[in-house]
Amino acid sequence: MEQLTFDQLLEAGCHFGHLTRKWHPNMAPYIFMEKNGIHIIDLNKTLAKLEEANQAGYNLGRAGKKILFVGTKKQAKEIIGNAAKSINMPYITERWPGGLLTNFVTIRKSIKKMQQIDKMMNDPTFSNISKRERLQLARQRAKLEKTLGSIVNMVRLPSALFVVDIVKEHIAVAEAHKLNIPVFAIVDTNANPQIIDYPIPANDDAAKSIQTILESFVESVKKGYNDRIGAMEDAEKEDEEFNEEKLKEKKIKVMEASVDAEEEGKGNKQRRTRKKE
Repeated sequence: MEQLTFDQLLEAGCHFGHLTRKWHPNMAPYIFMEKNGIHIIDLNKTLAKLEEANQAGYNLGRAGKKILFVGTKKQAKEIIGNAAKSINMPYITERWPGGLLTNFVTIRKSIKKMQQIDKMMNDPTFSNISKRERLQLARQRAKLEKTLGSIVNMVRLPSALFVVDIVKEHIAVAEAHKLNIPVFAIVDTNANPQIIDYPIPANDDAAKSIQTILESFVESVKKGYNDRIGAMEDAEKEDEEFNEEKLKEKKIKVMEASVDAEEEGKGNKQRRTRKKE
């Protein structure tokens, strides 16, 4: 897996933290220095943590697991959405629906409600109901689509979360912890990295920083999926070759049995002939 370089992180502004008065003491190991009242993140530590997160992401992709991407802040929305779509993963870019993980059964019911409305709207008899009822259904559908449309295909709890800004998305992180779901996150100097399974110390406010780190992580997950598909294709090919070999062996055995039976028949005939003589 191709890793980002120190210069790439530097160019993306990943090293800029928050004001020193807003820092979290547990971020001390990842802070390089203070400059003009702002903490500067040690990008060498960022590279090490990113590599660790990428390896874990690759393993999840290799195992065919689902990762839920979460980022509702303005500068992260589009980046999160595009990244998740590129690897066919669920994502949340609007308000976090409370209980999405801890009350997943109810959330699934809301998704099914949205799907039922879709079926009603595509039914020819939909035009028979009143205009007011059609308008109410359309509004309900739009509301559900806004909050749950990006997780329609998430039929079970995700295997992991990737979060941008754990301070803003603290409810998502808390729900994941309650269910022992591992969390990947870009952690800025104002947050506690100890509550995250795979923290990546970096600027979580700049769009360029978010995009740079997210692209690297997504590429690792994608590589894991591709290797999984390749391995499955190789296994299928081996099965086909194995079955062909077995078929050949079976044919040979049938032929040998046929020859043996023919020779035995000839032997019996000769013995009967000699007896007659």
